[in-house]
Amino acid sequence: MIASRSRRSTLISASLTVVALAMAGQAGAQDAAPAAPTPQTHPPAVILEPGQPIPGQTTSPAQGAASDPHIVITETPAAPAIPAVWAPIPTNAEGRSAYGLYLAGKLALMQGEGAQGSDYLARAERLTPEQPRVREQAFTSALLTGDLDVAAALAPTDATASPAFVEGGRLVRLVQDYAHGDARAANAALAAKPIGAPHARAGLLVAPWIAAAANDWTRALQPAPTAGDPLTLAFARINRASLLERRRDYAGAEVELKAAADAPTIGALFKRPYGEFMERRGRRDDAITLYRAATAVQPVDPGVTRALERAEAGGRPPALPDLREGASQALVTAAAQASAERGNEFAAVYLRLAQNLYPDDETEYQLAQVLARAGLKSSARAALSRIGTEDAALYAAARAQMAVSLEEEGRSDDALTELRRAFAASPDNRQIALVLAGQLMQLKQHEEALTLLDGPVLNTADQGANVHFLRGAAYEALNRTTEAEAELWAALQAAPNDADMLNYLGYLWVDKGLRVQEGAAMIARAHALEPDNGNIQDSLGWAQFKQGQYDVAVNTLEEAVDKEPANAEINDHLGDAYWKVGRQREAVWLWNRVLVLNPDDERRVEVERKIADGLDKPASTSGVSN
Repeated sequence: MIASRSRRSTLISASLTVVALAMAGQAGAQDAAPAAPTPQTHPPAVILEPGQPIPGQTTSPAQGAASDPHIVITETPAAPAIPAVWAPIPTNAEGRSAYGLYLAGKLALMQGEGAQGSDYLARAERLTPEQPRVREQAFTSALLTGDLDVAAALAPTDATASPAFVEGGRLVRLVQDYAHGDARAANAALAAKPIGAPHARAGLLVAPWIAAAANDWTRALQPAPTAGDPLTLAFARINRASLLERRRDYAGAEVELKAAADAPTIGALFKRPYGEFMERRGRRDDAITLYRAATAVQPVDPGVTRALERAEAGGRPPALPDLREGASQALVTAAAQASAERGNEFAAVYLRLAQNLYPDDETEYQLAQVLARAGLKSSARAALSRIGTEDAALYAAARAQMAVSLEEEGRSDDALTELRRAFAASPDNRQIALVLAGQLMQLKQHEEALTLLDGPVLNTADQGANVHFLRGAAYEALNRTTEAEAELWAALQAAPNDADMLNYLGYLWVDKGLRVQEGAAMIARAHALEPDNGNIQDSLGWAQFKQGQYDVAVNTLEEAVDKEPANAEINDHLGDAYWKVGRQREAVWLWNRVLVLNPDDERRVEVERKIADGLDKPASTSGVSN
């Protein structure tokens, strides 16, 4: 009997996707865990290092709401429906109808092709300017795909439109005016009417920077509001401190920074900007004292740790941001807050605007994350592809994320190319090396995978269960069974309750007839841990088959097929069990089904032999007993 190729690829793929995502998350210094929003306070997220909890958060996201809260730019309920039949039918010069363009745009968006969907919807809107729903859809898609000038032109202004569209459109228009050099017009519009909900937070944070660019320092330096959620107000004070420092009002800047840094619960977030201010003022010793005090707080902020190391080494402190960079950072702050509330669409808009003001690779990485969470995978990959090599760790994380996305779409060779780039950029990164080894295993490049697994990056004293497991799987694929057993056993000792690892080693022993009873017991433990896992149930049925328990195996394998109906291996096993209990017609039917389920070459040859000769007959015998 051939070994379990599909079982190996399923486990490797699942485990390494988790590893890749965990690794990539380390590069997103501002990609925080979602907060639990409440309608009364509309609490913002926090720009944090990975793994930091949100100060003041007392409930988990799962506790905060019965379902996953998600801010979505929705169609306006009051908007008139698009007519089923237009008379006359609006068509463009190419003969394409408005309705066809609309449907094509919606389909493209559903398939993650944001740029194509945006183009179709914009063309549909030009044919039907009287249709608010088409306009809103075109506006939204243009925003999410980064066509900001198109979005500004399409922004709904009708009083009956949703505030999400109207205020979002105003925000885009005014920030784009600033980006194109007309800060005065943008500032005048904001002075006449601030950005309203649900984009008020972004408007509040970006407005002072636009005012400063318009040389309206009276508005730029207005005191931060006192009403609202504390965190947003603290960020507003930090912005004001930066602008005061730019005007050389150092005393005023320090008042704002100290107030933010001393704030209950959230003050730890603002120790670093206060310390950086001190460093710029030549007060390195004071900054070091502040950083050391901050690092005593649990959990330690990695950003403060790095600042402390830099200050102690006499390094140069970060420069004060210029006005465009400051406005961009303000929008990044608003995006992080929206993303933590699962408002990924809003976050994407703010990050697009931020990038248009001040392009930055870390912002591009965050944009890719929120686009992926919003379902715009091709746009997310486009953002990842724009990240340069200046920051090797960030570039490597982006390429690893790209690889995960490509693998999800079945583009395994392309995923491997991206992982090679990631590893070349960060050759000492153990997690990237592990993901690359797993991808090589997926593509049956076992020797190269084993070379990587035995190399100095992964073959360490603390290598862990995943490395042992992959090395064992590589040995098993190369028919080095004794070495495979040793590594898989080591993996299991490191993770004794891992159902997948119990299943893998147990199946190896059962399938090769080495320790059938012991392997069967391990598989039974795995099944008890994950009773709904079809692959593990298949292993259980196959262990019963190998022990001659054919009637029991049939029942077990039928349930496995119900859970994984398109799995070639499980169907093959059930066919073998049918044959053993005298149900030869059904066995042959299942084996023929295996051939249409894309089995690997080895299984295809074996199944074709069984169809021709039966399970127990020599290869020269033909015909099937009924």
